[in-house]
Amino acid sequence: MSDVKGIERFVEKHRLLKEEVSKVIIGQEEVVNQLLIAIFSGGHALLIGVPGLAKTLMINTISKALGLEFKRVQFTPDLMPSDILGSEILDANKHFKFIKGPIFTNILLADEINRTPPKTQSALLEAMQEKSVTISGQHHKLSQPYFVLATQNPIEQEGTYPLPEAQLDRFMFAINLEYPSFEEEVEVVKSTTQPIAYDINPLFDAQEIIDIQQLIRRIPVADNVIEYAVKLVTKTRPNDKSASDFVKEYVDWGAGPRASQNLILAAKTNAATKGKFSPDIEDVKAVAYSVLKHRVIKNYKAEAEGYSIENIIEKLL
Repeated sequence: MSDVKGIERFVEKHRLLKEEVSKVIIGQEEVVNQLLIAIFSGGHALLIGVPGLAKTLMINTISKALGLEFKRVQFTPDLMPSDILGSEILDANKHFKFIKGPIFTNILLADEINRTPPKTQSALLEAMQEKSVTISGQHHKLSQPYFVLATQNPIEQEGTYPLPEAQLDRFMFAINLEYPSFEEEVEVVKSTTQPIAYDINPLFDAQEIIDIQQLIRRIPVADNVIEYAVKLVTKTRPNDKSASDFVKEYVDWGAGPRASQNLILAAKTNAATKGKFSPDIEDVKAVAYSVLKHRVIKNYKAEAEGYSIENIIEKLL
């Protein structure tokens, strides 16, 4: 199948996929859209939202519609790396046998990832970057495709362990979930207080998703679009000569080169979902908030004067 035919087929299946997810998830269309862009780009996503916004249900529904295996780990202060990765045990013949942990799946939901200490958080680093884990010197490849979708509660920060920047940078997107509108909440209440069960039909399989990821990487990008994305990222760095006075005054640290890579990859996917054969600057802007939000660190002055990261990115755009 040619790439042109491949993109046309992807547009149709992407539309059907969103329809399938909307059977269960009411509203949150932009959040679902951003999640799907991250998945088809081959990236991980961090969902930030208060409890009760159906984050787990959303990820479970998407994994069913994608035809992928899904596992959920509730991150707690006493969680150990072996609880995620797996461990070796002695079998009846006194031979060591490796028992796989929940990380061996296609979609891992790391629920409330900031509730567990850094030692356990870092157990995901190799998996997220290399798509493999090392246990007792043995290298274990993970199933493909592989995604970590993590959640955080932005309100209750007591007793939590903020993710280090190195780990945050491995998430392609940080996505904020907002409260539903009045009309959406009415629909949620109606659908969840009646005996209605929806069957989610798997529309893809693992190999098809891998093929789409490869198709997206083959999409050509004009030099001016790449230059726009790289300039946007370099302007977030207060020590860069292209940084504005506003950034120098209110930003502590800017985004690294992985942000530029993710901007272009996500822009390609965003373009493909709309049937375009090459992304433009508008596609970069469409994904800029999700790519930059967790990579730009504001300073105390921005905090004191009420500037959010979104305000800073808006000025850059």
